[in-house]
Amino acid sequence: MVTIHPAQRVAVLADTQNLYHTAHHLYSRNIDYTALLDKAVQDRQLIRAIAYAIKADAPEEGSFFDALEDIGFEARVKAIRQFADGSKKADWDVGMSLDAVTLATHVDVIVLCTGDGDFTRLCTHLQHQGVRVEVMGFKSSTADSLIESADAFIDLSAREDTFLL
Repeated sequence: MVTIHPAQRVAVLADTQNLYHTAHHLYSRNIDYTALLDKAVQDRQLIRAIAYAIKADAPEEGSFFDALEDIGFEARVKAIRQFADGSKKADWDVGMSLDAVTLATHVDVIVLCTGDGDFTRLCTHLQHQGVRVEVMGFKSSTADSLIESADAFIDLSAREDTFLL
């Protein structure tokens, strides 16, 4: 186990869609992004915090994006794409992965706030680049492969009163 120390440079990448849907499904509550960021950084040196969101044209989403930025996140927002067959797609998997790979040369630790198993391969790639990877998610909905590949896993369910509003 690697000791956490104040000189570590940290990037925090938050998959807001994954966190939102899981928190609502399990607890019918919202994520406290201030508490999430504080725990992810753990008194280390924050280099970058990015929250990836999908624009759903909901009335409250503008204030949500503003609140993320007030907390210290850079909000990246993507519109839902609708295809000719009526299907819709919106996710940040590739964007989050590219940002993580790009940031890897500037940080010691990347904290992925997601439960999405699609990021398992990203974890191992970042570790091969010498970056410590920490994952924050709800254990019951986080892919086992993601938990196993991370250097550390922080279960948001174990501290639901801290991370949920």
